[in-house]
Amino acid sequence: MKRMMTLFVLVVFLLAAVSCASWSKAARGGVIGGGGGAILGGLIGHAAGNTVLGAIIGAAVGGAAGAIIGSYMDKQAAEMQRDIKGAEVQRIGEGIKITFDSGILFDIDKSELRPVSKTNLAALAKILNKYPDTNILIEGHTDDTGSDDHNMILSKDRAQSVALNLATLDVKSARFSITGYGETQPIVTNDTPAGQQKNRRVDIAVIANDKLKKAAQDKAKG
Repeated sequence: MKRMMTLFVLVVFLLAAVSCASWSKAARGGVIGGGGGAILGGLIGHAAGNTVLGAIIGAAVGGAAGAIIGSYMDKQAAEMQRDIKGAEVQRIGEGIKITFDSGILFDIDKSELRPVSKTNLAALAKILNKYPDTNILIEGHTDDTGSDDHNMILSKDRAQSVALNLATLDVKSARFSITGYGETQPIVTNDTPAGQQKNRRVDIAVIANDKLKKAAQDKAKG
C-alpha cells in the first residue's frame, strides 16, 4: 500500500507537468529534462517495482530533443499497435512499453516459444528493424506459484527466448538488455488466477540509443 501511494504521488506530479491535453506524446516527452528524467525514472521505477517504467523515464533527454525523439517513437508505437496481436503497447515519455501475456508466448512453466508467439514477435522484429536507433530492454516476470529460485530462472529463460527469437529475425543483439525478475514485480495481486495470469508476462522497453539522442539534440540546436 505504501508503495502504491508513493507511486501515485509521483505519477500525479508527472502528469501535472505534462497535463496540456493538446500536446502530442512527442511534446510531452520534451518536458522532462535529462537529469530530471533520470531522477524521476529511478524514483518511479523503485516505487512501482517496475524497472521498465523507470528505464523509459530515466532515459529521457527532455527539451526540444525529447520532442523529436517522441515523434520517432510515436510512429513506431502506432505501427506496433496496428500490427502486433496479443500485446499491450503503451507510449510513455520518450519510449515505448510493450507487454506480452506469457500465456500467449509460452506454455505453462515453459520457456520455449509457442508457434503463435513467433508470429507476434516477427511483427515486432520488422518494426524494430525499421527503426534501428533504439535500445531494447527485455524482462521476464512470473506469478508467485513455485519457489523463488525456480521463478527467477524461468523468468530469465523466457526473456532470453524472446531475445534469441528477435535476433534470428535480424534485430541486432547489441541492442538488447535481458533480465528476469521472477515474482518480484507483480502488477496486480496474485490472490486470484486472473491476477496470476497478468503477472506472468514479458515486458519490453524501447528507448532511444546514443545515436538517436545525439541526432535529436543536434537537430534541436538547428
